[in-house]
Amino acid sequence: MAKAKSQKSLDKWTKQKWTTASGKKSSETGEVYAPKKTITKLKSTAEGRKKLAAANRKKRTATKQGKQHAKHGLHKGKKR
Repeated sequence: MAKAKSQKSLDKWTKQKWTTASGKKSSETGEVYAPKKTITKLKSTAEGRKKLAAANRKKRTATKQGKQHAKHGLHKGKKR
């Protein structure tokens, strides 16, 4: 039986290597999780590093407020 579009998307998502910029746990550092490919791309430019730093600030603020999820904007506009 063929997989539904949503199931194919989930398969692709789970195959990605997700990490933080430092490689440590987010619970220890307060950093956002993103695919390793995205993190590497962001860290390679000054503008990307600013975006990543802003996302981490938003994540830490949301965590301090007791929220599990933060709207940090790194995944904005991505099809999911």
